[in-house]
Amino acid sequence: MIVAGAAEIRGQDATESSAQVELCLEAERFLRGEMEMQAITEPDTIDDWRTGRMVPGCRITAAGATTWDSRSVARHFFDVLPESGWVRTPDPRDAPNEASLRYRRAGADCLFTFYDQWSALGTDAEFAVSDAVPLEDDESLYHFLVMCTPEAPAKPRGDD
Repeated sequence: MIVAGAAEIRGQDATESSAQVELCLEAERFLRGEMEMQAITEPDTIDDWRTGRMVPGCRITAAGATTWDSRSVARHFFDVLPESGWVRTPDPRDAPNEASLRYRRAGADCLFTFYDQWSALGTDAEFAVSDAVPLEDDESLYHFLVMCTPEAPAKPRGDD
């Protein structure tokens, strides 16, 4: 796992894991810089619907603090994302009604998924980023799980 630049990589060749984590660099910069969130990036293997294969990728678990309601947080996030240079992937087949949208930047296709304090992954990464967020009395936590894979063309419709 990568935490604020300190690497701890388990069970993988360091070069392979580093290449996987590099896919998430732009997304992590956005989360930390633009959104002022705490984030942990880890190598991952992701089921890519476009190829029908498990592909090397990465995931980011991020947490932030807000006084806004969940709907406003998600809308603001997805408004700021394209203003920061992210573009929707071709035929993304994501879940906009569930605040889970796919964007592309710097050779990576990333699925950004919002969730609030009423949902939880229960992972070590989620606990770590949640604990790292200072909360004021009127604030609550919100999270994003981001999963990135190498950029790929859209799968033609009807090939499901």
